[in-house]
Amino acid sequence: MPEIETLEFGTSSVDELLAVIDRDGAVIVRDAMTTAEVATILHELDPFIAGTGLVDDPLIGRRTTRTGALVARSASARAAVVHRDVLELAKSFLGPFSSDIQLNLTQVMRLLPGQEAQQLHRDRFLWGQHLPAEVEPMFNTMWALTDFNETNGATLVAPGSHRWDWKRQALPDEIVSAEMSAGSVLLYTGSVVHGGGQNRSQAPRIGMNITYLLGWLRQEENQYLSCPPSIAAGFDDPELQALLGYSPGNGALGYFSSPLEASVDEMDLRLPASALGNRTQIGDSDTPSATVF
Repeated sequence: MPEIETLEFGTSSVDELLAVIDRDGAVIVRDAMTTAEVATILHELDPFIAGTGLVDDPLIGRRTTRTGALVARSASARAAVVHRDVLELAKSFLGPFSSDIQLNLTQVMRLLPGQEAQQLHRDRFLWGQHLPAEVEPMFNTMWALTDFNETNGATLVAPGSHRWDWKRQALPDEIVSAEMSAGSVLLYTGSVVHGGGQNRSQAPRIGMNITYLLGWLRQEENQYLSCPPSIAAGFDDPELQALLGYSPGNGALGYFSSPLEASVDEMDLRLPASALGNRTQIGDSDTPSATVF
Protein backbone atom coordinates (compact mmCIF):
# COMPACT_ATOMS: atom_id res chain seq x y z
CA MET A 1 0.00 0.00 0.00
CA PRO A 2 1.45 3.40 -0.93
CA GLU A 3 1.85 6.14 1.67
CA ILE A 4 1.98 9.92 1.78
CA GLU A 5 5.09 10.96 3.66
CA THR A 6 4.62 13.34 6.58
CA LEU A 7 7.33 15.92 7.33
CA GLU A 8 7.61 19.21 9.22
CA PHE A 9 8.65 22.74 8.35
CA GLY A 10 11.82 23.64 10.20
CA THR A 11 13.15 20.09 10.34
CA SER A 12 12.84 19.41 6.59
CA SER A 13 14.52 21.70 4.07
CA VAL A 14 12.91 23.08 0.93
CA ASP A 15 15.00 20.69 -1.14
CA GLU A 16 13.89 17.70 0.94
CA LEU A 17 10.22 18.65 0.64
CA LEU A 18 10.54 19.26 -3.10
CA ALA A 19 12.25 15.89 -3.53
CA VAL A 20 9.30 14.10 -1.91
CA ILE A 21 6.82 16.07 -4.03
CA ASP A 22 8.84 15.23 -7.14
CA ARG A 23 8.80 11.53 -6.21
CA ASP A 24 5.22 11.14 -4.94
CA GLY A 25 3.34 14.20 -6.21
CA ALA A 26 2.26 14.99 -2.62
CA VAL A 27 3.52 15.42 0.93
CA ILE A 28 1.88 16.22 4.28
CA VAL A 29 3.45 18.87 6.52
CA ARG A 30 2.47 18.33 10.13
CA ASP A 31 1.36 21.25 12.35
CA ALA A 32 2.00 23.99 9.81
CA MET A 33 -0.57 26.10 11.71
CA THR A 34 -1.16 26.35 15.43
CA THR A 35 -4.46 25.36 17.04
CA ALA A 36 -5.14 29.05 17.71
CA GLU A 37 -4.52 29.98 14.06
CA VAL A 38 -6.95 27.31 12.87
CA ALA A 39 -9.58 28.50 15.36
CA THR A 40 -9.18 32.10 14.18
CA ILE A 41 -9.63 31.17 10.52
CA LEU A 42 -12.77 29.20 11.33
CA HIS A 43 -14.11 32.07 13.44
CA GLU A 44 -13.52 34.63 10.66
CA LEU A 45 -14.99 32.46 7.92
CA ASP A 46 -17.82 30.74 9.79
CA PRO A 47 -20.53 33.27 8.76
CA PHE A 48 -19.62 32.81 5.10
CA ILE A 49 -19.33 29.02 5.35
CA ALA A 50 -22.71 28.84 7.06
CA GLY A 51 -24.23 31.01 4.35
CA THR A 52 -22.92 28.89 1.48
CA GLY A 53 -25.50 26.54 0.00
CA LEU A 54 -25.10 23.08 -1.43
CA VAL A 55 -24.40 22.75 -5.15
CA ASP A 56 -26.05 19.93 -7.08
CA ASP A 57 -22.95 18.91 -9.01
CA PRO A 58 -21.64 15.37 -9.54
CA LEU A 59 -17.96 16.42 -9.42
CA ILE A 60 -18.11 18.89 -6.52
CA GLY A 61 -20.48 16.67 -4.56
CA ARG A 62 -24.10 17.00 -3.50
CA ARG A 63 -23.29 17.10 0.22
CA THR A 64 -20.43 19.58 -0.09
CA THR A 65 -20.21 23.36 0.22
CA ARG A 66 -17.45 25.49 -1.26
CA THR A 67 -16.88 29.01 0.02
CA GLY A 68 -14.53 31.28 -1.93
CA ALA A 69 -13.17 34.85 -1.90
CA LEU A 70 -11.15 34.03 1.22
CA VAL A 71 -8.58 36.79 0.72
CA ALA A 72 -11.28 39.46 0.93
CA ARG A 73 -13.03 37.79 3.84
CA SER A 74 -10.36 36.71 6.30
CA ALA A 75 -7.09 38.26 7.49
CA SER A 76 -5.99 34.83 8.73
CA ALA A 77 -6.65 33.28 5.32
CA ARG A 78 -4.48 36.02 3.81
CA ALA A 79 -1.69 34.98 6.16
CA ALA A 80 -2.04 31.39 4.92
CA VAL A 81 -1.81 32.54 1.29
CA VAL A 82 1.58 34.16 1.98
CA HIS A 83 2.79 31.52 4.44
CA ARG A 84 6.56 31.86 4.15
CA ASP A 85 7.46 28.17 3.78
CA VAL A 86 4.57 27.29 1.47
CA LEU A 87 5.21 30.27 -0.77
CA GLU A 88 8.91 29.42 -1.01
CA LEU A 89 8.00 25.90 -2.10
CA ALA A 90 5.43 27.16 -4.61
CA LYS A 91 7.93 29.55 -6.18
CA SER A 92 10.63 26.88 -6.35
CA PHE A 93 8.25 24.28 -7.79
CA LEU A 94 6.74 26.53 -10.46
CA GLY A 95 9.89 28.54 -11.11
CA PRO A 96 11.18 26.41 -14.02
CA PHE A 97 8.07 27.28 -16.04
CA SER A 98 7.37 30.93 -15.19
CA SER A 99 9.21 33.93 -13.78
CA ASP A 100 6.15 34.82 -11.68
CA ILE A 101 3.45 32.87 -9.89
CA GLN A 102 -0.08 33.94 -9.00
CA LEU A 103 -2.87 32.92 -6.67
CA ASN A 104 -5.22 30.56 -8.46
CA LEU A 105 -7.93 29.58 -5.97
CA THR A 106 -8.97 30.14 -2.36
CA GLN A 107 -11.82 27.98 -1.13
CA VAL A 108 -13.12 26.30 2.00
CA MET A 109 -14.32 22.80 1.14
CA ARG A 110 -16.77 21.42 3.70
CA LEU A 111 -17.76 17.78 3.26
CA LEU A 112 -20.98 17.12 5.15
CA PRO A 113 -21.96 13.74 6.59
CA GLY A 114 -23.19 11.50 3.81
CA GLN A 115 -20.97 12.98 1.11
CA GLU A 116 -19.81 10.26 -1.26
CA ALA A 117 -16.24 9.99 -2.45
CA GLN A 118 -15.44 12.47 -5.20
CA GLN A 119 -14.46 11.29 -8.66
CA LEU A 120 -10.68 11.10 -8.83
CA HIS A 121 -9.18 13.72 -11.11
CA ARG A 122 -6.16 15.87 -11.96
CA ASP A 123 -6.52 19.60 -11.32
CA ARG A 124 -4.37 20.46 -14.33
CA PHE A 125 -7.24 19.37 -16.58
CA LEU A 126 -8.88 22.73 -15.78
CA TRP A 127 -6.91 23.83 -18.85
CA GLY A 128 -7.77 20.71 -20.82
CA GLN A 129 -4.83 18.68 -22.06
CA HIS A 130 -3.28 21.53 -24.02
CA LEU A 131 -0.20 22.02 -21.83
CA PRO A 132 2.73 19.63 -22.37
CA ALA A 133 2.96 16.96 -19.68
CA GLU A 134 6.38 18.20 -18.60
CA VAL A 135 4.97 21.66 -17.76
CA GLU A 136 3.46 21.59 -14.27
CA PRO A 137 0.93 24.44 -14.02
CA MET A 138 -0.07 24.27 -10.33
CA PHE A 139 1.18 23.96 -6.78
CA ASN A 140 -1.70 23.09 -4.45
CA THR A 141 -2.39 23.11 -0.73
CA MET A 142 -5.18 21.61 1.35
CA TRP A 143 -5.10 22.96 4.90
CA ALA A 144 -6.86 20.78 7.46
CA LEU A 145 -9.20 22.99 9.52
CA THR A 146 -10.57 19.86 11.19
CA ASP A 147 -8.82 16.54 11.59
CA PHE A 148 -8.70 14.60 8.33
CA ASN A 149 -9.15 10.84 8.55
CA GLU A 150 -10.36 7.95 6.45
CA THR A 151 -13.79 8.03 8.09
CA ASN A 152 -14.65 11.71 7.54
CA GLY A 153 -13.46 12.06 3.96
CA ALA A 154 -9.75 12.87 4.02
CA THR A 155 -8.45 13.73 0.58
CA LEU A 156 -7.68 10.63 -1.48
CA VAL A 157 -4.36 10.63 -3.33
CA ALA A 158 -2.63 8.20 -5.68
CA PRO A 159 1.06 8.81 -4.90
CA GLY A 160 3.25 8.79 -7.99
CA SER A 161 0.31 9.29 -10.36
CA HIS A 162 1.70 12.65 -11.52
CA ARG A 163 4.09 10.57 -13.64
CA TRP A 164 1.46 8.25 -15.11
CA ASP A 165 -0.05 8.41 -18.55
CA TRP A 166 -3.03 10.75 -18.30
CA LYS A 167 -5.47 8.02 -19.35
CA ARG A 168 -4.41 5.59 -16.63
CA GLN A 169 -6.96 5.02 -13.86
CA ALA A 170 -5.87 4.48 -10.24
CA LEU A 171 -6.49 1.01 -8.81
CA PRO A 172 -7.97 0.71 -5.29
CA ASP A 173 -4.65 -0.40 -3.78
CA GLU A 174 -2.90 2.65 -5.29
CA ILE A 175 -5.07 5.17 -3.42
CA VAL A 176 -4.38 6.41 0.11
CA SER A 177 -6.20 8.80 2.47
CA ALA A 178 -4.27 11.94 3.40
CA GLU A 179 -4.89 11.58 7.12
CA MET A 180 -3.62 14.57 9.13
CA SER A 181 -4.43 16.60 12.20
CA ALA A 182 -6.03 20.05 12.09
CA GLY A 183 -3.36 22.62 11.29
CA SER A 184 -1.46 20.30 8.99
CA VAL A 185 -1.34 20.85 5.24
CA LEU A 186 -1.30 18.56 2.23
CA LEU A 187 0.94 19.87 -0.56
CA TYR A 188 0.34 18.32 -3.98
CA THR A 189 0.87 18.95 -7.66
CA GLY A 190 -1.72 19.77 -10.28
CA SER A 191 -0.97 16.48 -12.02
CA VAL A 192 -1.45 14.02 -9.17
CA VAL A 193 -4.67 11.97 -9.16
CA HIS A 194 -6.78 12.87 -6.11
CA GLY A 195 -10.29 13.62 -4.84
CA GLY A 196 -12.33 14.17 -1.70
CA GLY A 197 -13.07 11.06 0.32
CA GLN A 198 -16.40 9.72 1.58
CA ASN A 199 -17.63 11.28 4.83
CA ARG A 200 -19.07 8.43 6.88
CA SER A 201 -18.80 10.39 10.13
CA GLN A 202 -21.41 12.53 11.91
CA ALA A 203 -19.51 15.82 11.53
CA PRO A 204 -18.30 18.01 8.65
CA ARG A 205 -14.76 17.65 7.35
CA ILE A 206 -13.44 21.15 6.65
CA GLY A 207 -10.40 21.96 4.55
CA MET A 208 -9.03 25.17 3.05
CA ASN A 209 -7.83 24.79 -0.52
CA ILE A 210 -5.28 27.42 -1.61
CA THR A 211 -3.60 26.88 -4.95
CA TYR A 212 -0.89 28.69 -6.89
CA LEU A 213 -0.44 28.96 -10.63
CA LEU A 214 2.02 29.85 -13.36
CA GLY A 215 1.92 33.60 -13.94
CA TRP A 216 0.82 33.27 -17.55
CA LEU A 217 -2.29 31.09 -17.15
CA ARG A 218 -5.84 32.24 -16.43
CA GLN A 219 -6.85 31.80 -12.80
CA GLU A 220 -9.66 29.45 -11.80
CA GLU A 221 -11.01 31.99 -9.28
CA ASN A 222 -11.25 35.49 -10.74
CA GLN A 223 -9.26 37.32 -8.10
CA TYR A 224 -10.11 40.79 -9.46
CA LEU A 225 -13.79 40.12 -8.69
CA SER A 226 -13.23 38.04 -5.54
CA CYS A 227 -10.94 40.72 -4.14
CA PRO A 228 -11.47 43.96 -6.12
CA PRO A 229 -9.11 46.96 -5.93
CA SER A 230 -11.32 48.69 -3.36
CA ILE A 231 -10.45 45.89 -0.90
CA ALA A 232 -6.94 44.94 -2.08
CA ALA A 233 -5.82 48.57 -1.72
CA GLY A 234 -6.11 48.22 2.03
CA PHE A 235 -3.61 45.36 2.26
CA ASP A 236 -0.15 46.29 3.53
CA ASP A 237 1.56 43.32 1.84
CA PRO A 238 2.72 44.06 -1.75
CA GLU A 239 3.48 40.37 -2.28
CA LEU A 240 -0.12 39.43 -1.54
CA GLN A 241 -1.36 42.14 -3.93
CA ALA A 242 1.00 40.81 -6.61
CA LEU A 243 -0.22 37.22 -6.09
CA LEU A 244 -3.78 38.42 -6.64
CA GLY A 245 -2.68 39.83 -10.00
CA TYR A 246 -2.20 43.52 -9.20
CA SER A 247 1.19 43.63 -10.91
CA PRO A 248 2.38 42.70 -14.41
CA GLY A 249 3.11 38.98 -14.77
CA ASN A 250 6.27 37.95 -16.60
CA GLY A 251 7.04 41.61 -17.14
CA ALA A 252 4.06 42.63 -19.27
CA LEU A 253 1.00 40.43 -18.69
CA GLY A 254 -2.04 42.09 -17.19
CA TYR A 255 -0.88 45.69 -17.24
CA PHE A 256 -3.38 48.49 -16.75
CA SER A 257 -3.23 51.89 -18.47
CA SER A 258 -5.35 54.73 -17.16
CA PRO A 259 -7.14 56.67 -19.90
CA LEU A 260 -5.86 59.81 -18.17
CA GLU A 261 -2.27 58.68 -17.63
CA ALA A 262 -0.84 56.79 -20.58
CA SER A 263 2.40 56.19 -18.71
CA VAL A 264 0.82 53.95 -16.07
CA ASP A 265 1.89 50.35 -16.73
CA GLU A 266 0.33 48.43 -13.85
CA MET A 267 -2.68 48.55 -11.58
CA ASP A 268 -2.22 51.41 -9.12
CA LEU A 269 -3.67 50.40 -5.78
CA ARG A 270 -3.12 53.79 -4.20
CA LEU A 271 -6.78 54.65 -4.56
CA PRO A 272 -8.22 58.03 -3.57
CA ALA A 273 -9.58 58.32 -0.05
CA SER A 274 -13.13 58.50 -1.39
CA ALA A 275 -12.77 55.04 -2.93
CA LEU A 276 -11.24 53.54 0.21
CA GLY A 277 -13.98 55.05 2.32
CA ASN A 278 -16.59 53.16 0.29
CA ARG A 279 -14.74 49.87 0.26
CA THR A 280 -16.85 46.95 -0.90
CA GLN A 281 -18.53 45.09 1.93
CA ILE A 282 -18.61 41.31 1.71
CA GLY A 283 -22.08 39.98 2.43
CA ASP A 284 -23.43 36.57 3.37
CA SER A 285 -23.53 35.19 -0.16
CA ASP A 286 -20.64 33.15 -1.53
CA THR A 287 -19.77 35.74 -4.17
CA PRO A 288 -18.85 39.24 -3.06
CA SER A 289 -20.22 42.23 -4.89
CA ALA A 290 -17.58 44.14 -6.81
CA THR A 291 -17.22 47.87 -7.22
CA VAL A 292 -17.22 48.91 -10.87
CA PHE A 293 -14.57 51.47 -11.81
